[in-house]
Amino acid sequence: MSLPKFTAADLVPGKTYHVMTAFKDYDGITHPVGESWRFMKKGFLPAEDGLTLIVDKAGQEVWIRLQWRAEAQAEIIDNFSSFVIES
Repeated sequence: MSLPKFTAADLVPGKTYHVMTAFKDYDGITHPVGESWRFMKKGFLPAEDGLTLIVDKAGQEVWIRLQWRAEAQAEIIDNFSSFVIES
């Protein structure tokens, strides 16, 4: 049975996600295997193709910034289900 494919833009508010493949965000911060957080909401900055995931990580609001461009994090955004799993 294969898991459903989803993008970073498809995350569901209130759901908890766990990183299963480490990735680096726009700010160069590595999100390691085992990291988990509850997704709160997203923001999009069209001029910069910026996608911000706002999550609750251990009671702290954390912003995970990504850029939806081929030379940046588009591959991660488009294939987010290869990086995180809903728990």
